[in-house]
Amino acid sequence: MAAAQAVEEMRNRVILGEYGVRNVHTTDFPGNYSGYDDAWDQDRFEKNFRVDVVHMDEDSLEFDMVGIDAAIANAFRRILLAEVPTMAVEKVLVYNNTSIVQDEILAHRLGLIPIHADPRLFEYRNQGDEEGTEIDTLQFRLQVRCTRNPQAAKDSSDPNELYVNHKVYTRHMTWVPLGNQADVFPEGTIRPVHDDILIAQLRPGQEIDLLMHCVKGIGKDHAKFSPVATASYRLLPDITLLEPVEGEAADELSRCFSPGVIEVQEVQGKKVARVVNPRLDTFSREVFRNEKLKKVVRLARVRDHYIFSVESTGVLPPDVLVSEAIKILMAKCRRFLDELDAVQMD
Repeated sequence: MAAAQAVEEMRNRVILGEYGVRNVHTTDFPGNYSGYDDAWDQDRFEKNFRVDVVHMDEDSLEFDMVGIDAAIANAFRRILLAEVPTMAVEKVLVYNNTSIVQDEILAHRLGLIPIHADPRLFEYRNQGDEEGTEIDTLQFRLQVRCTRNPQAAKDSSDPNELYVNHKVYTRHMTWVPLGNQADVFPEGTIRPVHDDILIAQLRPGQEIDLLMHCVKGIGKDHAKFSPVATASYRLLPDITLLEPVEGEAADELSRCFSPGVIEVQEVQGKKVARVVNPRLDTFSREVFRNEKLKKVVRLARVRDHYIFSVESTGVLPPDVLVSEAIKILMAKCRRFLDELDAVQMD
């Protein structure tokens, strides 16, 4: 019985010990365990696989993906980071820049501004094309000149009162439609995601006048095209109390974990520790510093239960980014199968 439990633990749990982590590698491949049929079975996969949305708002999404291997989870994460396309500033035509920000630095900063435009409505620009068209390019104009405020008090030292347009924000970027873009995209749909990103600071007499070309690209080519601020996953925590923890030890145990993980309840007049929400724990392993408590707790993670966190830059909603990543992964699989069929035919 103990041997069977040890095998199940090895197959399904990653154990966090005081001095290391055990069962790190996936071992449930065919023939590795006597009495287990680990051959791929589509019906079994469909039965065990599920996706549960835990939280979603305008810019972030948290969901559970259960029943997959780490390789698939990591491929999904990497696609979100590097292969879902967006629109970003690629070329900057500087007509005049008398600010203290050099042209190259200014162009780099402009490239990192997220642009609110659906990349699915655009094509990739052909390599070597100098001039863009309405199907592959967005154009923005930035023209700001700083002047003195004639209405400012003489004894004032506040730049916000002394100068006009001394701070250049993304709200100063004006979309210049190409071709029939004005008819295709309603007013206000093509814009920077945030209008309060500070680009540069000016003083009277200084000016920035430039034209920006935005193209479609992926994060693999440059990080400015990445549609997510963060895309990460972690395994679901699994905390087990090996014996009852009562009295002052219960309060001490609750302080060893993140708030909300361990709850101290009153049972027949005694304080008793209960694991109520292991999902909230960050696994600092603080409990291993307590000589008495470290022997009554087992810390583990569920091997095939992944908690994904996706935070969009605002270019597209996070649920759309996830669906686009799934489409890209499916296309990769289809391409791989086509390559296998071609090899077999040869």
